[in-house]
This record gives sequence, structure tokens and C-alpha cells, in this order.
Amino acid sequence: MPLPQRYVGRLAPSPTGALHLGNVRTFMIAWLRARSAGGRILMRMEDLDHPHCKPGAAQAALDDLRWLGFDWDGGCTVQSSRRGIYGAALLRLAAAGFAYPCVCSRADVERAQSAPHAGEQLHYPGTCRGRFPSWEAAAASCAPRVPLWRFYSSHPALAAFAPRGTVSFSDGFAGAYSMDVPARLGDFPLARDPGGAGYMLASVVDDHLQGVTEIVRGDDLLPATPAQMMVAAALGFAFPATFHVPLVTGMDGMRLAKRHGDTRVSAYRLAGASPGSVIGFLAFRSGLSPDARPRTLQSLLRDFDPAAIPRAPLRIGPHDFGPGSPEKSPG
Repeated sequence: MPLPQRYVGRLAPSPTGALHLGNVRTFMIAWLRARSAGGRILMRMEDLDHPHCKPGAAQAALDDLRWLGFDWDGGCTVQSSRRGIYGAALLRLAAAGFAYPCVCSRADVERAQSAPHAGEQLHYPGTCRGRFPSWEAAAASCAPRVPLWRFYSSHPALAAFAPRGTVSFSDGFAGAYSMDVPARLGDFPLARDPGGAGYMLASVVDDHLQGVTEIVRGDDLLPATPAQMMVAAALGFAFPATFHVPLVTGMDGMRLAKRHGDTRVSAYRLAGASPGSVIGFLAFRSGLSPDARPRTLQSLLRDFDPAAIPRAPLRIGPHDFGPGSPEKSPG
């Protein structure tokens, strides 16, 4: 798929923990996609997941990225400072009948399942749709809990965009992808904040307002894309192109976690690793460099070929690249 004439990409870390190799690998590909197209890349801190945000993690992520050689155009957009913008978008959706307050607990939703469910996302059949005249009325009925906002995924106005509820698109890396959103997700959560400041809504609004032309992120978010495309369509926004890359995992195939060893960028810095050794290792294992020698992001631009990126997850063992062996090449 050809890139847009005026490419705009973005790096969007979440301050829920320290920056690790998995984050860096995805950001490296995002940065290379933008810079190889002569485009712009923006920085956005997605800090709306407050229960999981760690104090100081946002600044630490920016410091680690700069240490690794990343740059971006302009300052850093911080989502928690833009609540009014997301609230206005939510009001538009609610006024048009696309969003409604829901008082169902997770246990309520689990009891409503018609079949066993694998994974975190449950199907919601629309129990609270049309039940409350306002968010305040919903809040009064479930106090002290707070309602969440749900998106009406089978709204008749979406029929042209998603025939029979199915959203289909071609991802720049994963290829053709389709999902019957009402059948798979039902009326999915839109925001857990009364004012509408939630990831599902905020990222759609920000990508539109910032003129993002392509989203590069891990393929764990590929199944969330059809729902986000529905939100964009309801708001009258064109959705950016997407490029979902395989995750970095442990040898067990699970996303990187503490059980896989310390893969934090800060740990490599403390152990004496150079920025180039981190980039070189990830570039080699991503098919973007012929060997694991230290590299800069700029040095990868000339021969950058996204088709070289392996289709399978990048599995990293505890001794492939760690604080104890910062310059080690993979076997």
C-alpha cells in the first residue's frame, strides 16, 4: 500500500510502567516509517489509564526515547490535559444516539454471555441501551459505582460504513481484516470517565485532530481497530491507515513481563549498554540490519524495508540481550 503524500505518524507511549524492548521495537518501526517517507512524527502521552499510571513514568519514557536517539516534531501532547476535547466528542456521540451510559458490572456482563469467552473483551448485548435519560440518572441508580459509556455498535446510521455490522479494511502489515463488531463485541466500552476521557475515544479524536495518516502499533490492538473505526465513522472522521506489527515476546510466546527478565531500557542504561547496541539488536532481530552491531536510527533509514520485518512475534530469551550482556549479539 503506498504511503500518503504527507505522512504523519505518532509515538504514543502510556506511562503505566517503564519503557521496555517491546515498546522500543514498535516505536522504532513507527519512526522509520515516518522518516523514510519524509514525513512528520508526533509524540503523544496516553496517560488516561489512571489506576495503572506510575508517577514519573511519562518523563522517564521520554528520557529513554531521547537517549535511544528518537526525535519527534513539536512538543508532547498529553491526553490528560485534553479532557474537554474528548468530552465534546462524547456529547456529539450521545446526542446522535451513538453513546449511552451503562450501569452493568463485569459480573453482570459475564452472566449475560451466551457462550464461553476467551480473552478480556466480553460481548455486551445492549442491556442498558435506552434505559436511562441521562448519565446523571444512570449514576444515581448505581451509586457509589460510576457508569461507563458504551458505543451503540449496531446503530442504523452505521449501515453504510459497516454492512450488517462488519468492518473490513486492509492493514499495511497484517493484510485483510474483518470483524462483525455487533456479533463479536456488542456495544463496546467507549469511556469509563464521566466526561468521555477514555482510550477508545481519545485516541480516535487525537489522531483526527493531529492529522495522523498512519497508526503503527502492536498487533495485539488489531482486534480493537474495527471498533475504533466505527467511532471515527460516527464522528464523521476518516480513519488513518494502520500498520500492526507482531509483538516482542518471551520464549513462551507471552508478551514481555518481569518473569522474562529485566527488559527495561533504564536497566540497560544502568548496566552500561550503549543506545546503539539496543537499536542494533532490535534492528537485527527485526530483519532491518544484517547483523547486531550497534546502529543509530538514522543509519537504518537508507535501507529500511518494512517487507523484511518477520511475520512472527519477535521472541527474546533471557540471555539474548540483557543488562548482564549489553553488547551481546543474538545467536
